[in-house]
Amino acid sequence: MGIEFYLFILINGLSQGMVLFIVASGLSLVFGVLRVINFAHGSLYMIGAFLAFSLSTLLPTGSMLSFILLMLLVPPAVALLGLSLEIPLFRRIYGKEHLLQLLLTYAVLLILDDACRLIWGGDIRNVARPELLAGSIQFFDLFLPTYNVFILLVGPIIAIGLWILLYRTRAGNLIRAAVSHPEMVGALGVNVSRVMTATFMLGCWLAGLGGVLMSALANIDLSIGMEKIIEAFAVVVIGGLGSIGGALLGSLILGVGVAFIQLPLSRFAIVFPYFAMALILIIRPWGLFGKPER
Repeated sequence: MGIEFYLFILINGLSQGMVLFIVASGLSLVFGVLRVINFAHGSLYMIGAFLAFSLSTLLPTGSMLSFILLMLLVPPAVALLGLSLEIPLFRRIYGKEHLLQLLLTYAVLLILDDACRLIWGGDIRNVARPELLAGSIQFFDLFLPTYNVFILLVGPIIAIGLWILLYRTRAGNLIRAAVSHPEMVGALGVNVSRVMTATFMLGCWLAGLGGVLMSALANIDLSIGMEKIIEAFAVVVIGGLGSIGGALLGSLILGVGVAFIQLPLSRFAIVFPYFAMALILIIRPWGLFGKPER
């Protein structure tokens, strides 16, 4: 196996890691700001992938414009679904004990998974890549999949956008202030409930975007939600709560690590996220970029 093969594995691992980052950053945002352990986040990602498939059947196949429409329409639809869940359900468990959060979010996960089974069935689906992204790009003597390179460009753009939102805008200041001083923020005349709702919807929007990108990268089935939420929780633990940089680094570690470990030790690749998460919990329980809570 030459350098071309290993570079292909690296690109595939990085692209998988970037999709994982987009999903995990939404979970990290919700977990870090709202202090809610949302097991249903993976189901929202799965619904985003299935919605992308259904909408793609109504649009011209192979058109780049059609794929851009998927990226523009599906994430807001998932965010609206998140809004319909946050107001009657999630808002009631903010600040509650973790057991209640686990019970509620796991119940929501089961309901959403069964809804997907009723609507789309158990068949494996996928979204055709647009012709512009279906080929390969020549890099010296190597040919890299165009769609994977596209994902490698989208991931950093999302990371930079989230960083600007959280640290360079008034909305970001309110989000971060609502984490530790919600009473003070409320006393200043800010509607804390709306800030939390907007944060939850942003997390759902990121889950939907991850589903759209993954829909053309791999097959869509009813198991992808549970698989992705486990990996996303591992990323949050590795990177640290609410850290965009930590989520990016943790996602790349898992994506690239699993891609290369699958070659010699395919069975160990399944447990690699758990191993990495356990190692971080032993060495640095608050994550690579997180801060210990007082």
